[in-house]
Amino acid sequence: MLIETFAPTKLMSFEKIETKIFVTMEEVCNSVANEIAALITKKQRLGETTVLGLATGATPKKVYTALIKLHKDDGLSFENVITFNLDEYYGVQPDTIQSYKRFMDENLFDHINIKKENCYIPQGNIPQELVKQHCEQYEKIIENYGGIDFQILGIGRNGHIGFNEPGSHVSSITRLITLDHLTRFDAAYEFGGIANVPRKAITMGVGSILKAKRIVLLAWGERKANIIKAAVEGPVTEFVPASYLQGHHNVQFVLDESSSAELTRIKTPWLTDDVLWNKGMIKKAVIHLAFLLEKPILKLTNNDYNQNGLSDLLALYGQAYDINIEIFNYLQHSITGWPGGKPNADDTNRPERATPEKKRVIIFSPHPDDDIISMGGTFQRLVDQEHEVHVAYQTSGNIAVADDEALRFIEFVRDYNQQFGVKSVETEKMYEDALAFLQIKKSGEKDIEALRQVKGIIRKGEAKNTCRFVGVPQERAHFLNMPFYETGLVEKYPLGETDFEIVSKLINDIKPHQIYAAGDLADPHGTHRVCLDAVFEAVKRLQHNEYMNDCWVWLYKGAWAEWDTDLIEMVVPMSPDQVLKKRSGIFKHQSQKDGVVFQGADAREFWKRAEDRNKGTAELYNKLGLAEYAAMEAFVRWRF
Repeated sequence: MLIETFAPTKLMSFEKIETKIFVTMEEVCNSVANEIAALITKKQRLGETTVLGLATGATPKKVYTALIKLHKDDGLSFENVITFNLDEYYGVQPDTIQSYKRFMDENLFDHINIKKENCYIPQGNIPQELVKQHCEQYEKIIENYGGIDFQILGIGRNGHIGFNEPGSHVSSITRLITLDHLTRFDAAYEFGGIANVPRKAITMGVGSILKAKRIVLLAWGERKANIIKAAVEGPVTEFVPASYLQGHHNVQFVLDESSSAELTRIKTPWLTDDVLWNKGMIKKAVIHLAFLLEKPILKLTNNDYNQNGLSDLLALYGQAYDINIEIFNYLQHSITGWPGGKPNADDTNRPERATPEKKRVIIFSPHPDDDIISMGGTFQRLVDQEHEVHVAYQTSGNIAVADDEALRFIEFVRDYNQQFGVKSVETEKMYEDALAFLQIKKSGEKDIEALRQVKGIIRKGEAKNTCRFVGVPQERAHFLNMPFYETGLVEKYPLGETDFEIVSKLINDIKPHQIYAAGDLADPHGTHRVCLDAVFEAVKRLQHNEYMNDCWVWLYKGAWAEWDTDLIEMVVPMSPDQVLKKRSGIFKHQSQKDGVVFQGADAREFWKRAEDRNKGTAELYNKLGLAEYAAMEAFVRWRF
């Protein structure tokens, strides 16, 4: 469902590129796939070829899935299609797991009737002395086909398009380029660590891209929101290469809600159009104004509202004082030390119900440590206040265990058996097989089954230790091992019926009054988001059951970011001692400490990220004029 389209009459002063926003990533991809299919079909009727410029990575993957479906279900033919890929890592072989040639074969070319000789991809394994000639030839072949009819683009967090990193010139052509540090960090997940990520790539240039007759840039996830705003609303600058697209005559950005969150019409819609001043919009506007002026809410004046585009809101209320009091009280009521509800208390203005006094609770943890990292203080409060708390660890998290950590545990079992005279052929074979495999293991290669099982056992033991520390009985720790995760690789299977059934069965067995789930929407392909989709689907399937009428679903965020303050509906304060206890709980996950496999661009350890985030939430509430706490954990309620 399209929720908002480009409106040139009011948005020209902010959005300099035509932009469409869809509710979900699937709708984004289906829209782009349908446009491509229409172009191919039209050109087929005219006896012409269609030249497509293709991108790789998570962003366009579902577009390719939709095109495959159109081919198989509707007979869309690719016989008249020529494709040119944007880029390829330099120094990788075509059959390497991370190569873009292999990506395109596995995600599109092998599933449609395109001629392989019509699929052009820069060669990442070409000798360096031939690179310049290869790049010039690539440009010439595109020109010989009459240029690109339709170019798909993604966007990097630093604003790159293709691998045109910040500093790229507007007239640059296909060339060898050194990858930006942030780009390499973002690719570290696929390569099993930043040390394995190539330092260079061959990419079509900005000038090459701008020659395309039609350009569509796709983006989703909140981590892209800031750079999307810079590219769409900011100045044209070499420091944000995607901003060069403002000069193209036929370009469109196609976004989901999360990636569009920082656009002016979404973040401060009252500046671009008339808005419906409901409670949510008023809260959004007042909190934004307070942060903008660095004032507590109760100190905002009539003049503050009038000078910052909120005169319409002021006209409805008459006085800033009345608006301020209403929003201040709302924020005050969101703060509670009783996340399961306070017994024998008036819950009219509390985020949770007072009854039943003892609630059955399920905390869904995508990985074996998200429960303690993301909501450890609330987790402890729920247990201390004697609610029946269950933890559902949705995946094994095995790929996040370092190889040497797994080998250390295998050695421990082997040495233990030898010291105490326990003869175990199985243990000896496991050790020998693991050691032999690790000595020849390639970057990004799938672990052998025995090694994956060991890594899963390590993480399971750490999760059980955390539950013991918090006070959750062992029988209330549920290890779901959802099948979608168990590929042994970063790339996962799609969610399947078995995944939904596993989550649904647990909910149906426990019949909870509260469900907590990771509401991280940053990466639609990431484990957090996939696990959330599984919970959403299970809840929808079960909602007709009577017990679901008494079930509330609360969403928490991961270690990297927090909910926007205007969205928060429950916030649980933590004392300095509670912060330290949460830290101790996180330390139970020793395999995720002192050098995490998938660290990302943030060098802080998980406990530090969590503490900084929780402290930051408390500071924001304090800046708005609320009481000062050491830290806070925030939640948004999902109403199904």
